[in-house]
Amino acid sequence: MTDKKDEIISALEARVAALEEKGKPPEEPKPFVPGPYQRYDPTANMRMPESTLREMCNAVPDHVMRGVMRDARAPTGRPGMIPEQPSNVRPDSGAANTSGWRDATPIGPPPGVAQADKLMDHQDKLDRAELAQRLGALKR
Repeated sequence: MTDKKDEIISALEARVAALEEKGKPPEEPKPFVPGPYQRYDPTANMRMPESTLREMCNAVPDHVMRGVMRDARAPTGRPGMIPEQPSNVRPDSGAANTSGWRDATPIGPPPGVAQADKLMDHQDKLDRAELAQRLGALKR
């Protein structure tokens, strides 16, 4: 009977230990620590299938690509502009403006105004003549 009492006591002690374990407050979570900063790269996962790349390479003839590469390596002075003159060649000293600034545009009427003025003057003459005829007809 002592064996049975020992079994019951050990079972009760185990049950008490399990209940005490459940009754403990949960452990406080660890504070949030952000990982190292990684810069956003929108092109990170951009890939093209190898077969597609191969087809694109086969679509352009070799001589065309050689021309493109030659043009890309050519000296241009400024990007997209006609190559500048060699530095040892100077423009004529009689040139009007070599500073890069435009000459001032003279102030005056825009081009084409003289022709429009002639047309309006002619129409004014026609309108005056028509008005004179109407006034003459009314006086009679």
